[in-house]
Amino acid sequence: MPADAFDIARACALRDLCASGHDDARTVSLLDQVVADRRWWVDEWPDGAAFLPGLVAQDLQDALHDRGVRWPQCTACETDAVHCLQVDPPLDADPSWVCDEAGIVVAAIGALGTTD
Repeated sequence: MPADAFDIARACALRDLCASGHDDARTVSLLDQVVADRRWWVDEWPDGAAFLPGLVAQDLQDALHDRGVRWPQCTACETDAVHCLQVDPPLDADPSWVCDEAGIVVAAIGALGTTD
């Protein structure tokens, strides 16, 4: 299994954490744990390595939610309600952050806060 698949997934999640101001030491440590926890999955299904960016992002979102952190919050739509973006589709080689409220793609995983 190429280690770079894990490095790519970690880098994508870290870019999104930085873009949203959540790149503190505790959260980066949590990201490292999420990446480590996905290794068993790729060991069982090596072809699944292509899906790591979306899965790591979703796992990190879930882990942060368990700690009471809503990440990443949507800033792309007109809704007044605070809500989080979702990974769509999670099992895809090219997942995105989407706003379910407005039904829009906000950014590719790893590209929050960037402009084209």
